[in-house]
Amino acid sequence: MRKIFGTGSVWEQTLGYSRAVQVDNTLFISATAASGENGIVGDDFYSQTRFILEKLGSVLEDAGFSYEDVVQSKLYLTDISKWEDAGRAHGEVFGEIRPTLSLVHVLPFLDPQMLVEIELVAQKSA
Repeated sequence: MRKIFGTGSVWEQTLGYSRAVQVDNTLFISATAASGENGIVGDDFYSQTRFILEKLGSVLEDAGFSYEDVVQSKLYLTDISKWEDAGRAHGEVFGEIRPTLSLVHVLPFLDPQMLVEIELVAQKSA
């Protein structure tokens, strides 16, 4: 079974991607930024990470998953020296769940206000 989940963003259609794709009992969520209705939310690594994780919580829920189902998390940071700020926000959500984690240092995103993107993989027990 393959099911796609979208947000209605024009970028999804233009670039040909989905916010999330479920294949059988696994959900793959595209890298997500701290974008809100009025632009980027938060001006530091902690607040952007928190906002993104809240946003991803909704994506998980819409697909019938939860934070507890997350098995892999990837944080893309434009300044790796801020890993502790992003990590603190990540730990507040995943401290007891403990998915695998990658911290990746990247060049600036298309919007220079974007400091963090997060990508998740979730899996339900068979």
